[in-house]
Parts: sequence; C-alpha cells; structure tokens
Amino acid sequence: MGQKTNPIGNRLGIIRGWDSNWFGGKNYGDKIAEDYKIRRYLEARLSKGGISKIYIERTLKLVTVTITTARPGLIIGKGGQEVDKLKEELKKLTGKDIQINIFEIKRPELDAVLVADSIAKQIENRISYRRAVKMAMASTMRMGAEGIKVMISGRLNGAEMARSESFKEGRIPLSTFRADIDYHIGEALTQYGKLGVKVWIMKGEVYGKRELTPLVGQQKKAPAGGRERGERGERGDRKPRRNN
Repeated sequence: MGQKTNPIGNRLGIIRGWDSNWFGGKNYGDKIAEDYKIRRYLEARLSKGGISKIYIERTLKLVTVTITTARPGLIIGKGGQEVDKLKEELKKLTGKDIQINIFEIKRPELDAVLVADSIAKQIENRISYRRAVKMAMASTMRMGAEGIKVMISGRLNGAEMARSESFKEGRIPLSTFRADIDYHIGEALTQYGKLGVKVWIMKGEVYGKRELTPLVGQQKKAPAGGRERGERGERGDRKPRRNN
C-alpha cells in the first residue's frame, strides 16, 4: 500500500507531525476552515517568496503562524515592514491576534515543494520538461539526497492524448516507515492545459525518537529559572548543603 498512499500522511505520528497543532472542541470545523483560509491567502500573497510549509498553532487568544521559506528576506522586508503588514492583513482575515515566525530553508534542493514548483515554473517558461526534471534531479542528488522520483502527467509536448512519464534516481522505499520521504504535487499551467508534477525525495532513514514538529513553539521562552516546568536539573547543579 506504500505505492498508493501519500507518503507524508502514511508517516504521521511516526516520523512526521501535523501542520496544524491545536485542540478544536466544538469549533473544530470553524478552525479547519480558518486554517485553510490562512494558507490559501499566504500562498497567493507570497507566491514569489519560495514558501515550503506553513505551520499553525493556536492558543485561546493567539494564532501562531510559522513559515518555512527559501527567501526569508522577501517576506520579512526592510526592518520587518512586510511582516508587520502581513500580521495586520491576517488579523483582519481572522479577527484574532497573529504572531508570525519565519525560518529559512538552508538547502532548498532537498525540499519537495520547492523542487516541484521550480520544475513547474520552468515548464511554464517553455523549457523542455525532460531538461527541467534532469537538472532538478541532479542538483537534489548533489546536495546529499539518497533518491528522487519525479512524475510529469498531462499533455506532454502538446500531445493530443495525456500520458505520464516518470524519472527516478537513487532509492525511494515507500513502504519503509522510518524512511524520511518528502512529497509534493505541483501544477504547471501551459497553453495545452495543466501538467501535474509529483516529486518524491528520500532524505535518509530515521532511527530512534524524533521531534515530530521541530519548528512549532520554538519561540516560546522557558519560565524564570531557565527550565521548563517539570524538568529536573542534573545532580551537579545543586548547591552544597551548608554545615553549621
């Protein structure tokens, strides 16, 4: 079944976490719809910002939006002006206080969203899809990926009948749950219609425990004293008892 399911959804709770982290209660449906609005708005508003993932975390009065991007300077703006504008726009959209965190993607060649979007943009600019795919695969493997697979579907080269063509390099073990596989579906709008661009990137295997949502909540500070609540220090940090 590994060949049939979305490899990200298939690994949720094992080595992958959820993009939305909150407790819904009775208003679960409203929050789902609001998350959808936030993501669609940011994708349209920051279409040139190289956005990969958008994580949303909620408390009673605050919505924290964490954006991973290959071009953080474009989103932050000079002196943080663009982020402040974005906060106000999202506040009008949701009616809630918004906090925005920006994280830079150090190696965009290993991100399936950015690779798929790059291939789609090249196809829209009338570059041969085979050339675009092979260049993307070469750069991904050069950055240390263990494998990459790309599938292009649609009216390739303007053919009357739609078909699919796959390209693969390295290994993509879809049935291995500990395999860290990134996946995305992109679209290229051409004069003959839309082409689908699917990308699988195998980054390696995960052994032992792993933080499922490493970026969510990173901006939170520990309580006074330097430790999280319930966390015990090492024995060596205790003060020696004073002998009277």
